[in-house]
Amino acid sequence: MPLPTKAVVVTGSGGAGCGRAIAQRFANEGASVGVSDINESGGRETVRLITASGGQAVFCRADVRDQHQAHALLDFCVSTFGLLDVLVNNASGPEFRPDQPLELWKEIVETDLLGTMYTTRHAIDLMHQNGGAIVNVTSISALPHGREHPAPAYDAAKAGVLRLTTMLAFLADTHKIRVNCLAPGWIASPQVRAYWEPLTPEQRKLRGAPSRLLNPEEVAGAVHRLATDESLRGRVLVWWSEDQPRLIPWGDRGYERLL
Repeated sequence: MPLPTKAVVVTGSGGAGCGRAIAQRFANEGASVGVSDINESGGRETVRLITASGGQAVFCRADVRDQHQAHALLDFCVSTFGLLDVLVNNASGPEFRPDQPLELWKEIVETDLLGTMYTTRHAIDLMHQNGGAIVNVTSISALPHGREHPAPAYDAAKAGVLRLTTMLAFLADTHKIRVNCLAPGWIASPQVRAYWEPLTPEQRKLRGAPSRLLNPEEVAGAVHRLATDESLRGRVLVWWSEDQPRLIPWGDRGYERLL
């Protein structure tokens, strides 16, 4: 039986992509949602959409690259809602730039990896009495051992998020906190759609792009599952855009074969 959630924080939920869909999904399930983003107008729009549908949400601007802002975000939501039982680390770095692999390394790593670490570590302190769940959003790009169209900083950061998740599996026993991770394929966010839609099927194949995109509501459903399924701890749910979501087996050594 899925666990009910009472208070949720979703970072990076001020855009029109999966962050907003995740916040809306939890609100629809009855949770109070802390919406956060550096995009203030977008974050307030997410709150408006939630409250217009009868849900409860508040906005707190935070740049998770700054450890003090990351901590203040969670503290604000605890003071507002009285507790924190789910954290979704969805914030990601600068806009999708597949043709500029050597740009924005610092900003990407600070947002995707360090920001996730800052919020996760503080959430552990806030959740240690009552328990909770943390869901990190990584990417399928963290999985292959080399690929044709590299994004070095992004892939390195997302690989770090994946490994951070699996190494925190012990928290389920010691702190009653379950940490899990979603590794989705290409998501139909506005910037990805702008790149993907003009491509022909042949161009998509040549550029390593999938034949379909995951929609944000699908991603939100997967995140909700990871947050509420008590049997999952330290697990990675992989969802290639053209496949079904599947869990990496616990203890997997990481390579299909060695030469």
